[in-house]
Amino acid sequence: MNELPKMLAVVVVRAGTLPGGADEAAAECSGAVFAVGTGTREAARSFTAARRIWTIEVPLVAPGALAAALAPLLEPVDVVVLPASPDSRDLAARLAFRCERPLFAGALRCTADEADLSRLDDSLEVRVEFDEPVVVTLIPGVRGIPQPVPPPDPVELAVNLPDDVLDAELVEVLEPEPETVELTEAKRILGGGAGLVRPGDDGAAVMRTLTSVAAALGASAGATRVVTDAGWAAHDRQIGTTGVVVDPDLYVAFGISGAAQHVGGLGRPAQVISVNTDPSCPMTAMADLGIVADAPEVLRELARRLNGAADG
Repeated sequence: MNELPKMLAVVVVRAGTLPGGADEAAAECSGAVFAVGTGTREAARSFTAARRIWTIEVPLVAPGALAAALAPLLEPVDVVVLPASPDSRDLAARLAFRCERPLFAGALRCTADEADLSRLDDSLEVRVEFDEPVVVTLIPGVRGIPQPVPPPDPVELAVNLPDDVLDAELVEVLEPEPETVELTEAKRILGGGAGLVRPGDDGAAVMRTLTSVAAALGASAGATRVVTDAGWAAHDRQIGTTGVVVDPDLYVAFGISGAAQHVGGLGRPAQVISVNTDPSCPMTAMADLGIVADAPEVLRELARRLNGAADG
């Protein structure tokens, strides 16, 4: 095995699918990444920020056994970074215990020497300096990724999972509900901006309608900073450079003008639809389809036609 770098991303793969934040973790480690789990070779081809990939294929994703098998391999690595996805969070705690390292969870940024951690529902940022080897989880959707690079050919490693490690038994993997899925994982997003709420309207009710319409379309609801600052939507629904960075296949913007801070968090959506009365606003200008109409009325009509979405 090639000599491992001092910073290395470890990404848990399930059935060949990369979790949210995988490329951000890889980018934070200069492109060096372990892909561990099931379908790792297929997943390796999906990376856009990896420059060196080691794959470790195992018969099942068992965090306790994985941690025991990985611990000796990761001994020369000073900073192990995992995306804060469900599987990777499970592995991170067990890995920290096995390697006898401190775990710094919920990082916004990480270097070889320090990390910035989010605390108190993102209202506080704490900087910690490393004086020993550590394990860090990186919050998806806050760092973004650089210009995509072609994934390299992975180096395959073989490990044996110990059978004497107590692990949780997997019963079933459920697909996330569109209303609650993390925006970094969402493939379809309906975004609401200030133009979706008329003066005097109940903004929270309007956003509930947007969430219902989004769910009926198999999508998730997002928002601009104006909406979240007003308390009409939770801050984990905020898309932008000061919120989460998303990368959906489809983004539908209701009443969003397209400020640089919001557009900077959109990633590279395959299709963009803008619903706005201003045909010259930046969002409509960048859209594949621009609907010049009143966003609240369009949302109400969608809710009516979909029948299951309550009118705000």
